[in-house]
Amino acid sequence: MYQIIHTLGIKHENILGSPSIIIVGAGPAGLAVGARLRKMGIDFDMVEQGTSVAPSWHNHYERLHLHTVKEYSSLPFMPFPSGYPTYVSRQQLTDYLIDYASEFEISPRFNTQVQSVERAADKWILSTTGEKMSADRVVLATGINRVPLTPSWPGLDSFTGTVVHSRDYRTANPFENKRCLVVGMGNTGAEIALDLAESGIAVAISVRGPVNIVPRDAFGRPTQQTAIHLSGLPLWLQDALAKLTQKLTIGNLSKFGLRTPSIAPTAQLRRFGKTPVIDLGTVKQIREGNIVIRPEIKRFTQAGVEFADGRVDDFDAVIICTGYKSGVTDIFPAVAPYTDEYGNPTIVIGKESVDGAYFIGFDNYRAGGVLGIINTDSKIIADHLGGV
Repeated sequence: MYQIIHTLGIKHENILGSPSIIIVGAGPAGLAVGARLRKMGIDFDMVEQGTSVAPSWHNHYERLHLHTVKEYSSLPFMPFPSGYPTYVSRQQLTDYLIDYASEFEISPRFNTQVQSVERAADKWILSTTGEKMSADRVVLATGINRVPLTPSWPGLDSFTGTVVHSRDYRTANPFENKRCLVVGMGNTGAEIALDLAESGIAVAISVRGPVNIVPRDAFGRPTQQTAIHLSGLPLWLQDALAKLTQKLTIGNLSKFGLRTPSIAPTAQLRRFGKTPVIDLGTVKQIREGNIVIRPEIKRFTQAGVEFADGRVDDFDAVIICTGYKSGVTDIFPAVAPYTDEYGNPTIVIGKESVDGAYFIGFDNYRAGGVLGIINTDSKIIADHLGGV
């Protein structure tokens, strides 16, 4: 399959064989497209920089569960096993994805990191470590959370405690008897803080601005299901109902240092692609005083942190939960005109300068969760590749 070719009229050496389609990334997005192409009898190659299918899911923190219900979170043609709970665990999802690849005979080429994708004549040239590959069409499925973001604060180098990014957090065990600061209150920060608090560890969260929080379940049913069922209503009514639900279930947390933005959670997702915090118990821990809220960081000291309000607290460990970026434009500069303010592609099927390229797993603007969107978008891509 990977035969050296010399017929492209390019001055690159070590260009490997030219399959019609290369899928970059063996996470859920790449696997979904691969399964659909298998069903259509369309051949492809898949490359993955990690050593396994869905490597990021192998390495997430242990308590992680999907925030979306299993009925809306499986990949094409293969529902989750009936014995799985409503909210699938990290390990269950990892096992499912491994089985999924086996079921559809998807065998990625591992340890193959794509460093750049460029157009040369009528081919896409993928540069990897030590070699190049070419294809007629390329599917980018490298994930929205590929590159960790770590801000720089004054004094950070002088801090004598432990500093880790959330990507390296597994359990609360290493933080026993330590005073911990979680920086950032997205879903990861809120859940890691909850994990620490439930383990009896003193924890604070540094929060820069207002935060939209919604319960995972409200009024006896998953919030996601309710949102999907109400998606046909006028947008203003969806937003009003979301704000009302938020008021009744989460309430006013301003006395604890948390402000709620004026924009509804539904509108925030729709306009800015920013998912609200799905509460699994963090709010309860905040109300009970087991998690304290602090404002944004002004600077680090040797022993801790000075916050924007002038308060100085000592900490033994800081866990940075400031998110990730996809970094797609780093390896595929041509897609830059079709990205949002975060650098994520806003198109599924490439056009003009990126005609023949496809992008999946980067849409954060629709309700239903990223796995549900992957399921939908994988069909759009496979149909286009198959000429349907």
